[in-house]
Amino acid sequence: MSLTAGIDIGSITAKAAVMSGKEILGTRVSFTGYHSETAGRRVFEELLGELGLSRDRIGRIVATGYGRKNVSFADKAVTEIMCHAAGARCLEPAVRSLIDIGGQDSKAVLMDEAGRVVNFTMNDKCAAGTGRFLEVMARALEADLDGFGALSLKADRPAQISSLCTVFAESEVISLIARGEMRENIAAGIHEAIASRISAMAGRIGLVAPVMMTGGVARNNGVVRALEKALGMPIIVSPQAQLTGAIGAACLAQI
Repeated sequence: MSLTAGIDIGSITAKAAVMSGKEILGTRVSFTGYHSETAGRRVFEELLGELGLSRDRIGRIVATGYGRKNVSFADKAVTEIMCHAAGARCLEPAVRSLIDIGGQDSKAVLMDEAGRVVNFTMNDKCAAGTGRFLEVMARALEADLDGFGALSLKADRPAQISSLCTVFAESEVISLIARGEMRENIAAGIHEAIASRISAMAGRIGLVAPVMMTGGVARNNGVVRALEKALGMPIIVSPQAQLTGAIGAACLAQI
């Protein structure tokens, strides 16, 4: 069986996956940097090196993500919506809905029982509630981004964050710090504000359980917990959440 590869060029990270049928042979993540073509080629070649594979072993390559059209060596470019849906179903076949929060946008996708996308909605007009927004908020709190979610789970009373505009929210956070509010409460307030915005967006299409969260922000357990509370339903988070788009692209390369 010929091998397939998926390359997902996001605003912050570039991801690659190589598959043999339904088996994921390997994955890799690296920073995108300035040039998306270079990032895609680099992450792909690094993964091939790790797997001990030559380029001619890969039958087809599908690119996705915001930089997908710049991956000149891919056989086809497919939207993130289609690739995340395919990747989610590969990782958890029962999934009917997904929420993808990436570096600079967020999406909610509804699938039918066969895994076909039947509706979706997205926010790509501003960075509110995205990975970039979380980076700015964590920096304002002088918190480590990887531990930001855990910090929020220690709150006893989440602070009220009224704005999700990155500039205004940062000003609110600075004001709360000046008033002596606990960092844990501010972090929890930020996560609840994100969950409120994402759940309102997802409500426009109506999610059907089981729901999976994909994208790099899925690693933040504070956001996941706040979203579960806002949606009133559990959320599946795969260890491969950040790589869902690349995995889905590799799956679609088999078609």
